[in-house]
Amino acid sequence: MNKYTEIYGVDISKDVFDVVNSKGAYIQYPNGLKGFGELSKKLPKGSLVVMEATGYYHYRLAQYLYEHGHSVSVVNPLSVKRFIQMKLSKVKTDKSDARAICEYACVNEVPLYTAKNKDQAECLQLLRLMDTYLKHGTAIKNKLHGERTLGIPSKTVYKSLERSLKSLKKEIALLEARLAELVKEHQQGQLTLLKSIPGMGNKTAMVLLVLTDGFTKFENAGQLCCYAGITPTIRESGSSVRGRSRISKVGNRKLRNLLFLCSFSACKHNKACREIYERITSKGKSKKLALIAVSNKLLKQSFAIATSGLPYDEEYVSRLT
Repeated sequence: MNKYTEIYGVDISKDVFDVVNSKGAYIQYPNGLKGFGELSKKLPKGSLVVMEATGYYHYRLAQYLYEHGHSVSVVNPLSVKRFIQMKLSKVKTDKSDARAICEYACVNEVPLYTAKNKDQAECLQLLRLMDTYLKHGTAIKNKLHGERTLGIPSKTVYKSLERSLKSLKKEIALLEARLAELVKEHQQGQLTLLKSIPGMGNKTAMVLLVLTDGFTKFENAGQLCCYAGITPTIRESGSSVRGRSRISKVGNRKLRNLLFLCSFSACKHNKACREIYERITSKGKSKKLALIAVSNKLLKQSFAIATSGLPYDEEYVSRLT
């Protein structure tokens, strides 16, 4: 990290954002264009600004600083949280969080932020809203089930819930259509390649392309598997602790769930995936563990296909993955 003249840690919230630099200086700015401009003017040449991924709040600041020529990094909040816990810190304020982010960046390699264009940003917004609507739809379905168990549910309540669910399904269909339009417009080639993989569904292929920026965010398949949270974690210590291996689950839950659903079809139609599934289950391991391994294989195949620019070929993919 010595290549930067100074490092700034930023803790951002709805109304303000707190900034602490590697020299210990602290200042607070209003969260808006005025505050963004004030920070931008104070940043020395060759400095790095680091912030946590906090949904909507960090995005505008990261985009603004990037567009004004500053080096920016957006880090995983969980990584910073673990760093704070390791230090046994008992203070929890916006200022202390900004200082912790700065200290974390001083001792760890952090990824540089690359701004998204208008269409990339819209694709991410569409995915987030679809996810929100799907969760809302699940809640309504559960409520409908609950009303049925009453035996004599209110017709007014029941009809209202049905109308809400129907409306949500209509909105989700519109969002999916717009997402498909954007992906096909900019990434039709890679989409066709991914769909050539047996077991890879259209929706999962589109989500993969959006979340990975066309597989440009990762240098290898291992990094992509870590991002999805389907890499195993080992729990062993000394001679007494022999915990069961589990997937990390520290990653993108939506992508992980979609891959798991695709794994059922892949076991039937994808030779490499079917071999992995049969090999694991033949050893007495659980079917769920085998399906997770299939999900991992599908993701590695996707990376190999998308980065090679060649359609699925059973023998070629086997050599790459």
